[in-house]
Amino acid sequence: MKPPKRQTPADSSLRQVNEPERMEALRSYQILDTDPEQVFNDIAQLSAFICGTPMSLVSLIDGERQWFKARVGMDAHETPREHAFCQYAMRASDVYEVPDATSDTRFSHNPLVTGDPHIRFYAGAPLLSPEGQPLGTLCALDTVPRELSADQRDALRILARQVMAHLELRRVRLQLDDERQKLEGVLRMANSTGEAMYASHRNEIFVKQDQRLVRVCTADLQYVEALGDYVNLHTTRERLTVYGTMKDLETKLPGRDFARVHRKYIVRLDRIIAIEADSALLDSVRDDGAARTPVRVPIGSSYKAGLLGRLNLV
Repeated sequence: MKPPKRQTPADSSLRQVNEPERMEALRSYQILDTDPEQVFNDIAQLSAFICGTPMSLVSLIDGERQWFKARVGMDAHETPREHAFCQYAMRASDVYEVPDATSDTRFSHNPLVTGDPHIRFYAGAPLLSPEGQPLGTLCALDTVPRELSADQRDALRILARQVMAHLELRRVRLQLDDERQKLEGVLRMANSTGEAMYASHRNEIFVKQDQRLVRVCTADLQYVEALGDYVNLHTTRERLTVYGTMKDLETKLPGRDFARVHRKYIVRLDRIIAIEADSALLDSVRDDGAARTPVRVPIGSSYKAGLLGRLNLV
């Protein structure tokens, strides 16, 4: 005696899903429109072999289409969602089986039934995320009516779980890669900060003077003055003229000790003895202790607020 034919589950028996949450879960796998992967191809091939069908798919349901991560016996990469058997199967509580699509009013006029690939039989096991969100199915299809045996349905369930296990592994790997890139970014930032801090604490620079390199202690610098393509470094003992730009000097001088006060001038903050109108008066005491007339350096209007902000105003 033949067992009674299995009936396709009614629409009312299928679970209801929150589509925005389902789509967010699907997108978290970053799987749509990716290249074929052997592990998913192997599962689809094994599904077709076990179910004895010429076609098998790892199908994921997007907003308006079903897209195939793996496919056996079908040329199309995707089909419209409205034609997808899988949009029903993914919401089923178990394997969703359509013994003969031509005798089912939901599918008898489906273009995939009336035209290529002429689907008659369909069986799909839902692909469920750990949170229970349906993403698609692992399905087997045939061009003739049929039914799966109990063992074949068990195998389809097991293979669907394997698809999800590999999707989870893939997602975790992507997350780890993303975290690694973030960590590398933090390390690069930390290294850059460390280098900047080191640069800001350097107390000497080397400048090229004629054919020799001269070491200049930044504590001896009073101010830097731009002269066309050259820069004058005024120290407590001498003036050094070097080829360069103010921008070059700014990057080499410790930022905690020096401030740009004019497009042509950089001053050492602890040399400022007074601010008069739009000028800074710099201490010009020589190494031997003899006093000299303070040096007056102009302050540009666009630099003044920044300079005053760095002074301990009372």
